[in-house]
Amino acid sequence: MDVAATRPAIPAGLAAGGVVAIGRYITWDRAPGVARALADGGVRAFELTLNAPESDALRSIEAVAAIGADLGLDVGAGTVLSIEAAQRAVDAGATFLVSPHLDTELVAWAAANGIPALPGCASPTEALAAWRAGAAAIKLFPASVFGPAFVREMRGPFPDIPIVPTGGVTVETAPSFITAGAVAVGMGSWLIGDGSAAGVRERAERVVAAVSAARAELAPRSAT
Repeated sequence: MDVAATRPAIPAGLAAGGVVAIGRYITWDRAPGVARALADGGVRAFELTLNAPESDALRSIEAVAAIGADLGLDVGAGTVLSIEAAQRAVDAGATFLVSPHLDTELVAWAAANGIPALPGCASPTEALAAWRAGAAAIKLFPASVFGPAFVREMRGPFPDIPIVPTGGVTVETAPSFITAGAVAVGMGSWLIGDGSAAGVRERAERVVAAVSAARAELAPRSAT
């Protein structure tokens, strides 16, 4: 199989906004409100993690997926640990999958079904294995441990592998990851906070602006 020909593209919302919001333990009745606040703030990708009980998480994915298209928001599932869980998430409406680890069989399954997968990677060996299996991008996790320098060095041997640092990223550190070469950043606790609409929207606006400014700073370097 030609992996390059079948590799799903990075979710459009993630690529455009440069931020994927990560929601943990957000109940189905609160999830749409958080989604609207994120979209109002310019975030275009929302990952809801499959924490126990999984049924509650799937219900939240369904609730957000029902309004995602109207909001211009890509809706994904996080903490996907198996193909079976991935299938349930897709059935609930998830259009991309994120894992904290690398499972090449899961990545290959997602690619074969046209679903962008972002597996967690923490080494060059894992990054290359994920890419060869059909990953749309890799999730550098935990990003706070590795820092922007790791992204910069990875871009040398692997310029074609999109990197999404996740784990401990804040509005202060996000720009450094972008200028180091990350295609986007994943943000959870800092961005979601207590889930209040006003707070989520304000933080979303701040980080989207910070990422946009970092991309603008990077553009002249790319042109030289």
